[in-house]
Amino acid sequence: MASVTSAGAIAAASMAMVAALISGLLVYKKCFSLSLRKPQEIFCRDMTVDGLIGAIGNTPLILIKSLSEATGCKILAKAEFLNPGGSVKDRVAVKIIEEALESGDLVKGGIVFEGSAGSTAISLAMVAPAYGCKCHVVIPDDVAIEKLQILESLGATVERVRPVSITHKDHFVNVARRRASEATKFSQGKHDKEAKKTRAIDSLPNGHVSPDISPAFVFPNDCKGGFFADQFENLANFRAHYEGTGPEIWAQTGENLDAFVAAAGTGGTLAGISRFLQVCIAGISRFLQEKKNDIKCFLIDPPGSGLYNKVTRGVMYTREEAEGRRLKNPFDTVTEGIGINRLTKNFMMARLDGAFRGTDMEAVEMSRFLLKNGGLFVGSSSAMNCVGAVRVAQLLGPGHTIVTILCDSGMRHLSKFFNPQYLSDRGLTPSATGLEFLDVR
Repeated sequence: MASVTSAGAIAAASMAMVAALISGLLVYKKCFSLSLRKPQEIFCRDMTVDGLIGAIGNTPLILIKSLSEATGCKILAKAEFLNPGGSVKDRVAVKIIEEALESGDLVKGGIVFEGSAGSTAISLAMVAPAYGCKCHVVIPDDVAIEKLQILESLGATVERVRPVSITHKDHFVNVARRRASEATKFSQGKHDKEAKKTRAIDSLPNGHVSPDISPAFVFPNDCKGGFFADQFENLANFRAHYEGTGPEIWAQTGENLDAFVAAAGTGGTLAGISRFLQVCIAGISRFLQEKKNDIKCFLIDPPGSGLYNKVTRGVMYTREEAEGRRLKNPFDTVTEGIGINRLTKNFMMARLDGAFRGTDMEAVEMSRFLLKNGGLFVGSSSAMNCVGAVRVAQLLGPGHTIVTILCDSGMRHLSKFFNPQYLSDRGLTPSATGLEFLDVR
């Protein structure tokens, strides 16, 4: 009797092992079948990756149930806030640095310079050491204080400048470009007498350039040159999404989506994804020799930005501004990292079917709605993207699949976008109980 029981136990154990093996093989097959449907490998999350860089990308595509139920569409969002550096800009930082190293524009021991309102700077500061480089960022002095604190904690040299027009020589982007050139000259021994007074970055706390220290020529003594990342004009930004984010969305949706919508700052995310998706549709149509439904791609633009006008009217200014009544400082929004009043090389790569204008109030209300109805704690640009997703759903009608981007979390927006007093002072105190602010009842 005992032998029968023992045999039964062994048989049961064997069956369990076979079932576990089959289950494992199915997971393995599912993961690697994805890699056959896109030009790069998609890893399962439980697989070992190569350091920090290997952990960037392949973020989940999540269903936003609250917005989906309210609109009758399947609204999906790429959870880019789950990247190691907390934002979609991690992808861009890796691509820019890797291409620069490959071309020789940047060498190990060199300094990566960038002018950024926050997220790209943070990603570069995090990624640069993984490639043996340092990072020097120039930021407007009105960005959320927590972004500055993160940059300093990451060991980047931080230079703060007042916000001015991009045409001004001291705009943060122009200052970063100038610093890169100065660093290269310094490393080549071409610096002038003033440069000989240089102070090593190591002597400064956290590498921060204090207001009472002239920022000129503040480079480490072992500096091996400077490289200007130039996220606005460097098409490595576009390629990061054309080769990465776009293919991931295509695979994760099972090649079945109707629309994509996002805001634009540099334009790299919107351009890379929109161009990839439309290339996919064109390729499938040629392969099947029949017309496949297009994937519609849209821009959602914040107040003060000229991109909405460019997409809808072909010009960067409004009708009033065309009559010579352009405001002195037209760009005024509580959102950060999106909206711009010039065309970048990255944005010009986009393939768009239309655009929507979002408001600060809509972004604030959306962020609170997502938090209360699903626990999504997202930043200002992510909230604006979700406003865009609802607008697209209203345009297309129920039954469509719409994808957007959750760029970063609300953690970087505590002092402004999630500060009740800051919002109250600007008449932006949220009060909605649902989505009535977008005419969804």
